Amino acid sequence: MTDENRQTTLRHRVWLILDPPDGIGRGWAMLVNLGLIVLIVLNVIAVLLESVASLHQQYRAAFNLFEVVSVFVFTVEYLLRIWIAPEAHPQMPQGQARRNWARSPMAIIDLIAILPSYLAMFVPFDLRLLRVLRVLRIFKLTRYSSAMTLLRDVFREEAGSFFAGFFILFILLILVSTGAYLVEHKAQPDAFGSIPHAMWWAMVTLTTVGYGDVTPITPLGRVFGGLVTVLGIGVAALPAGILASGLNDHLHRRRDNLRNQFRRALEDGRIDLHEAAHIEKARKEMGISYEIASGIREEVLQRERDRRDCTCPNCGAQFTRD
Repeated sequence: MTDENRQTTLRHRVWLILDPPDGIGRGWAMLVNLGLIVLIVLNVIAVLLESVASLHQQYRAAFNLFEVVSVFVFTVEYLLRIWIAPEAHPQMPQGQARRNWARSPMAIIDLIAILPSYLAMFVPFDLRLLRVLRVLRIFKLTRYSSAMTLLRDVFREEAGSFFAGFFILFILLILVSTGAYLVEHKAQPDAFGSIPHAMWWAMVTLTTVGYGDVTPITPLGRVFGGLVTVLGIGVAALPAGILASGLNDHLHRRRDNLRNQFRRALEDGRIDLHEAAHIEKARKEMGISYEIASGIREEVLQRERDRRDCTCPNCGAQFTRD
């Protein structure tokens, strides 16, 4: 075996461990990925505990040691993922495959998980900001959660709709702030003395939060505030509606994809072991529960049986059953 083949074989094994085809994987893959998940969760817990001044002072050495170990593990993981990137795209030049991976969202999250700690060694860094950036390590769990992956895909696909929704909110914020300033600035110069000052009331009213620290007191201002509150119900529901619609559409597409895979597998009348394994892998990647997948399978099987019952075995002609 040549050195290149030996390296490729080792790289392929590492790839199967870090990116198993069936999610968490089995054997070493399960051990490594579960270990990384636990380490990520412990990092988030450590950041929360470090914000308690008494705990931070008492266990400073332990927190620092844990941070060093975590950064070392995450750095090794990041370097290994750069190394194994060509395994996911064997038809692509290795350099290009690694560059493409380094620009991917998950690679950027992996880099953010370790970069602040290295910057803190050479550049004076606000420790509070460093803790906040370390909390971002929780996004590394996206790699192991189909639900987080689904949410990420929806945000990416619906980015234009979200932008339109927030743009509408921004326009309304300007208009409502201007209106509140016009009707209230004389009665309450401290709260509504300028349009920027009025933006606070406009924002909490449009989003239906309504803290109550600033309220209109003039008759016209109260009427205006009531209208804005009613308008805010629809405005606040806009992003939630976009998200819910996107999630629903994405889930339907995933189920349709699985349904089509069952149909293709049943073209020869049966699902062999290889096809079953391929469908099971797709089910896990798409985050579809076993119960829902079983229901889709039974639906496809029933339609296939009905189709065959309506086909003449001699001439292949289709007919309708009464």
